Amino acid sequence: MASLNDIAKQLAGYDPQALSVPMAQQFIAELVHRMPPWPSHSIPVDQAFERILASDVTSPIDVPGHNNSAMDGFAFCAADQTSDDAQLMHCVGHVLAGQAWHGRVERGQCIRITTGAVMPSGLDTVIPVELTQVEGTRVQWSRQMVQAGDNRRLAGEDIAKGAVALRRGERLGPAQMGLLASLGITEVAVQRQPRVAYFSTGDEILSLGQAPREGAIYDSNRYTVRGMLQRLGCEVVDLGVIPDEPVALEACFLNAAREADVIITSGGVSMGEADHTKAMMRRLGDVAFWRIAMRPGRPMALGTLGQSLLFGLPGNPVAVMVTFIAFVRPALLQRMGVTSVQPLMIRAKSQEALRKKPGRTEYQRGCLSRDAQQQLWVKTTGQQGSGVLSSMVQADGLIVLHHDQGDVQPGEEVDVLLLETCV
Repeated sequence: MASLNDIAKQLAGYDPQALSVPMAQQFIAELVHRMPPWPSHSIPVDQAFERILASDVTSPIDVPGHNNSAMDGFAFCAADQTSDDAQLMHCVGHVLAGQAWHGRVERGQCIRITTGAVMPSGLDTVIPVELTQVEGTRVQWSRQMVQAGDNRRLAGEDIAKGAVALRRGERLGPAQMGLLASLGITEVAVQRQPRVAYFSTGDEILSLGQAPREGAIYDSNRYTVRGMLQRLGCEVVDLGVIPDEPVALEACFLNAAREADVIITSGGVSMGEADHTKAMMRRLGDVAFWRIAMRPGRPMALGTLGQSLLFGLPGNPVAVMVTFIAFVRPALLQRMGVTSVQPLMIRAKSQEALRKKPGRTEYQRGCLSRDAQQQLWVKTTGQQGSGVLSSMVQADGLIVLHHDQGDVQPGEEVDVLLLETCV
């Protein structure tokens, strides 16, 4: 596995003390690319929900498996129609879904058919029952109401036998689960779920259940991180709150490296903070300390500890969420083999003026709405401090003001990262 220094040498303009968001993302992607892949394994389909496919799934059958009717109606051969507008055929039977037709359908004859039923040999068109007039066995319709091949689904029309039905790196959602079942597949190869250890640092941090004390705050970051990890399908290892003590920090880092594929800390990476956490990261692993040109979330650490990927996130609650979304989430998805790692970004018009200096990326919490013309608008939640976690609760998305972007005027379009796609 390459060192951080090896990667840094290959990135033109790399400066750990003035790093743009795209450069930081590029660096992380390259580091993850060079790490050894995790093994995959096969599991029953009914246990595979939201897992990541480790290999392409090819269809063992045609879907549908036979030519069949897409409507309730009457099946006939289009070539048997006359040149007149008024058509008349005699119905000689009825075929239901799940049954086969063993009789003969002669020229000028049709057969009543239900949705999904196999099309009898030689028949290629279905006229919906509501477009016909039926008297006994006599079925009439207007030729202009139907064309050859209408309302017939061909064998293999959805998925042909041997074709790729699902691609490696896809997450198995409800539609994918149903598709696997429709192919008769009972087991599927998936990527191993990453095991992620996380903890907070700081003598001022209280765990839930501890009595309040002056100058101390309850730890919200572990619960935020836990939720975001669980949304990604990770196995989580909560190591609690670790005090700013070298012995305790060393034991925690070493334990995390033994237990987990990825280690996430919050707090202890800013300039001027007690340096035990940073010193321990340096001593035990290959770690870079960054000052990223972004708001919120400027300080961050990245590296490896043994075979584990290490992220040191800032301590402020909103900064933890933003840096997780911008850097940790894509890295975890990449390690899990997901093909598309970036969350959904949409465009909306700003309802207000937004002040922004070029030279850094800003993530402002925003609320979305539509006007009478269905135009999408966004406005900030108000106070944008990195410790105001309630602003994330109120927000639908993050207004992303890019590195080179300046002030935004009312009515100007901006990018909005939808929180529902990433938290």
